[in-house]
Amino acid sequence: MDLKNITMDDLKQKLAAVDKKTLIKFGSGFGAIILFLIIYYVILNPMVKERKAKYNDKIAKQNEISQFDNEIITFKSRIKEMKPDFDKTSTLFHSKAEVEDLYESLSKYAAVNGLVISKIEKKKPKPVFKQGVTQQAENNITRDMVSYYQIPVDYEIKGNFLGYIKFKRAVSRQNKMLNFDKETISIVQNDSTGAIMAQGELTIVGLPDEFF
Repeated sequence: MDLKNITMDDLKQKLAAVDKKTLIKFGSGFGAIILFLIIYYVILNPMVKERKAKYNDKIAKQNEISQFDNEIITFKSRIKEMKPDFDKTSTLFHSKAEVEDLYESLSKYAAVNGLVISKIEKKKPKPVFKQGVTQQAENNITRDMVSYYQIPVDYEIKGNFLGYIKFKRAVSRQNKMLNFDKETISIVQNDSTGAIMAQGELTIVGLPDEFF
């Protein structure tokens, strides 16, 4: 057929010659395709996108959990490595609460040895700087400069000389660092028991986090 010379009448004749059942089948197939596309884009596609988003979110959370697990393992390992140093320093160094309770703790040792503590006066903590850090003005000191703090304490203790020696020996055996830096011992005048008065300065040490 010469398509250039085709007319409307020729098209009508051709269409009229097509079986109606064939047209119905063609129309049904075309309609089914249109219906499928409508269902897909209106119903199925949003559901697929939603499920895909949920799946991606699930994968992201699983990756985060895996990362957290790895970080927990790393932190546990670091804590395990740091624990000996922490135990050592927490044993040797005084906390702020322990410094506040110093009178009570020393009084227990004194009472056992028949002594009386007449004076416990804590002074301002003095920073001990880390190696390589020069002396600083107080307002220039930062936490990372300080290795630990020394807390001087003036004291007066009255009682028997032998009891005082036993008192110092008992204090020196405790785990916490405590040094008797200055000491003057004198006999109490007009005391028939031969009591002595020990005066001096002792020093305890504290962690930077407690006293900075």
